[in-house]
Amino acid sequence: METSTHASEVATHVLATLPLRGDEPERFRAAMPQAEFVFKDKGATTQVDYQWATVVMGPCTPELVGSAPHLEWLHLGSAGADQYLRPGALPAQTMLTSSVGAYGQAVSEHSFASLLAIMKKLHLYRDDQRTARWVDEGPVTTLRGARVAVLGSGDLGRHFALLCSAMGASCTAVHRHVLGEKASSEFRAAFTDERAMDELVDVLAVSDVVACFLPGSPATRGLADARFFSAMKTGAYFVNAGRGDLVDQDALCDALESGHLAGAALDVCTPEPLPEDSRLWGERNLLLTPHVGGFWHLPVTRDNVVAIALENLRRYAAGEDLLNVQRRPGPLEPAR
Repeated sequence: METSTHASEVATHVLATLPLRGDEPERFRAAMPQAEFVFKDKGATTQVDYQWATVVMGPCTPELVGSAPHLEWLHLGSAGADQYLRPGALPAQTMLTSSVGAYGQAVSEHSFASLLAIMKKLHLYRDDQRTARWVDEGPVTTLRGARVAVLGSGDLGRHFALLCSAMGASCTAVHRHVLGEKASSEFRAAFTDERAMDELVDVLAVSDVVACFLPGSPATRGLADARFFSAMKTGAYFVNAGRGDLVDQDALCDALESGHLAGAALDVCTPEPLPEDSRLWGERNLLLTPHVGGFWHLPVTRDNVVAIALENLRRYAAGEDLLNVQRRPGPLEPAR
């Protein structure tokens, strides 16, 4: 675990833009009684608020928070933090934490439902319904006995693997470092196997489903390119709910149109919103959703985000290590 900075000796001003309810603002105040709080739901803040804040918790724009002169700690309501990790995005003294662990249920269920929909051709039947066509779209496939490769075995990937495993699939985690005996019981419950990223081509060749939940980074940008898709098993399915820039979208369209891939489900793309002239819109065997798998559409996700923020505030007030540290203050490199 990364070591946190401790609450400073000067007055702590907390700007909370989380969607708090009921007695939750009072619980935040109780976690750090010596601090001054401003609560503004939905990020409805001004530059003045950021000039005042030493702590920001919740949604915010990089432009506003990046110019906050006294900001000691930024806690994001999102799990992803890549846009805040860019050089110069935050003041040098700012600690950055995120809400990793809050979105596993929501994103995994959305991705799992999307995968099942394309495997059962429900997207085609929906198209037929729109045009009043009573048509049998032919054979479908199943997850029972399928081999599923999950790129990114953290909170999102682990939840997704559990759902696939419950349907009778065997799931392989693909990540940078093989855990081996260090793997947790939660990891072992979700995955029957694990492989390092340098074995990716071999894994793609034997997988019926490839699902990606990788965070954004220079190492993952453009990973799913023409070579990636050509290495996949003929008739396989591709799912991406990590970052849109992982995928060469033209290469994905080529793989779908050639019939090499049976289908794909994307909840992320690049850019967002997707331009009207993108090839993705016209792909018959693609189920596309506008980055809605996470956010707070599922009520429990909001509850999870608030719980993580509250626990981190308690730790900050007590001078303890924070959860989900993405960046430490000073010249040290961001935690990845």
